[in-house]
Amino acid sequence: MATLLHLDSSLNGEKSHSRAVTAAFRRTWEAEHPDGTVRYRDLAADPLPHMTAPAYYASFVASEERTPEQASAVALREELLEEAESADLILLGAPLYNYTISSSLKAWFDHVVTMGRTVAANPPSLAGKRAVVVASRGGSYQPGTPQEGNDHALPYLRMILGEKLGLETEFIIPELTLAPSTPAMSELVPQFEESQARALADAEAKAKTLATQLAS
Repeated sequence: MATLLHLDSSLNGEKSHSRAVTAAFRRTWEAEHPDGTVRYRDLAADPLPHMTAPAYYASFVASEERTPEQASAVALREELLEEAESADLILLGAPLYNYTISSSLKAWFDHVVTMGRTVAANPPSLAGKRAVVVASRGGSYQPGTPQEGNDHALPYLRMILGEKLGLETEFIIPELTLAPSTPAMSELVPQFEESQARALADAEAKAKTLATQLAS
């Protein structure tokens, strides 16, 4: 039986476009693999603590010499690492905020990117696992658009998930999500609707494929 780790980071709750797509993926995954395990974290509703110096260096301090803050930080990091390491597939909702990922998702990476374990290890403990990222954005950053080159989330996610953590990563990109609520973008609503429909269909198709591959 396979395990899915599902992380959302959108601030918009039920109105979130990335959450709608990750939810479609998860529903399909659960339907295809009802005996599997799903672990879920809402990084916006229940944010992780941002990294501090005592927490960052706690693992270099002997356990008996750690302060209560350091001991708590080590315990949290171990919990997050074990969640990721026990998963066969990681599903990330990663909307674009101010041209990059949310600080809540960055906090998760700060805890999980661990030298000698998930990175700079032989092999990294997450290497070879699968990841699906729903990288939604309010506008479009495609070649030829005014915002081309201003998306700093996708390059970071490709680097950290693929090059550093060794995950086999696929992306689903719903775009123009602000069109329905922004009068100046009203003419782009049909393109948004096409993008969202394509993202939902892509999520369902990927979930079916991966459930079959990973559950066998």
